Amino acid sequence: MTYKCAIVNVPFGGSKGGIAFDPRRYSPEQLERITRRYTAELIRKNFIGPGVNVPAPDLGTGPREMAWIADTYDALHPGGIDNFACVTGKPVTQGGIRGREDATGRGVVLGLARGLDFVEDFPGTGLTRGLPGKEVAIQGFGNVGFHTADILVRRGAKVVAIGEWDGTVVVRSGRGISIPDLLEWRSEHGTIKGFPDAEEELPPEAILEVECDVLVPAAIENVIHGGTAPLVRAKLVAEAANGPTTPEGDRILGERGIPVIPDVYLNAGGVVVSYFEWARNLSHMRFGLLEKRLEIANTNALLNAAETLSGRRLSPEMRQNLVTQSDEKELVVSGLEEKMTRAYDEIREARVRLPECGTLRNAAYVVALEKIRLSYEELGIFP
Repeated sequence: MTYKCAIVNVPFGGSKGGIAFDPRRYSPEQLERITRRYTAELIRKNFIGPGVNVPAPDLGTGPREMAWIADTYDALHPGGIDNFACVTGKPVTQGGIRGREDATGRGVVLGLARGLDFVEDFPGTGLTRGLPGKEVAIQGFGNVGFHTADILVRRGAKVVAIGEWDGTVVVRSGRGISIPDLLEWRSEHGTIKGFPDAEEELPPEAILEVECDVLVPAAIENVIHGGTAPLVRAKLVAEAANGPTTPEGDRILGERGIPVIPDVYLNAGGVVVSYFEWARNLSHMRFGLLEKRLEIANTNALLNAAETLSGRRLSPEMRQNLVTQSDEKELVVSGLEEKMTRAYDEIREARVRLPECGTLRNAAYVVALEKIRLSYEELGIFP
């Protein structure tokens, strides 16, 4: 996490924590008691706080659990005006921020899109520039996999295969898999198996062998290893999950000429927007509040001047389109795109500057380590 935050220029360190149990076997009331007790233990050990350590959702958790954490922390720290900055990924009504739920998936798409702006960096793959028309296979249809698939399709890519723990569905004709239809099917049946639009149904592990432009592992760790890496038929691997490729798997992909956009960069969208939420909680104001009316007034003044100089009137619809200001989610998405784009460019620059890096993964770690080293050098040691 420290490296990931350094790569995307987020001023956080990093840690991981959780409870090893299956939440599907417990009632909501039991889950609430477990979550609150876990929070109490974090507080007891000083492992949580707006200026100490700020958790966020991961496997098996979401906005509901983050709200329980925030409420528990608030109850045990009466009078703390920044208490709700102790955790991110909260419901919007409880200090959360629009855009956090799909942030990791959106970050994956933004990072992949930036990588495909420079296909000359992937010689021999046959990849063409840009996302539109790319055939994508995705392993995992949870939060990250779903939002990655949904946003990819909206940006013109074609999702041809999705794999889950119980099977893989393939649709190559037309526009590929309809993500809303697959989501509805799984919601109704608890599985993607039997999806009526599927042209092929394959075993779960077969998702790695689907012929495609981009393979997106968005499920669990260590799925591309010495046994599976030789079977990958994608032109590019985009790591949306944490640690989906083992060192041996990475080496084999490299030998086969299949480039990898690494997880330590690509799935950083979640922590970027968590940082935005944390900053918003500390400021106690939504993004865009102070400047919104001023920007509207300035835009109207500019349009009035244009009408005066041209002698022509804008239609009310055109004026409304030009004057309408961005809402908070649009600002969050814009900020996330800036973070992901700039981070990729820094990784690419490091790879060019230091050819011995070889891969984007190595270049990403070089970027992170250089920033961390510089921070220690400039701050010094005290006492």
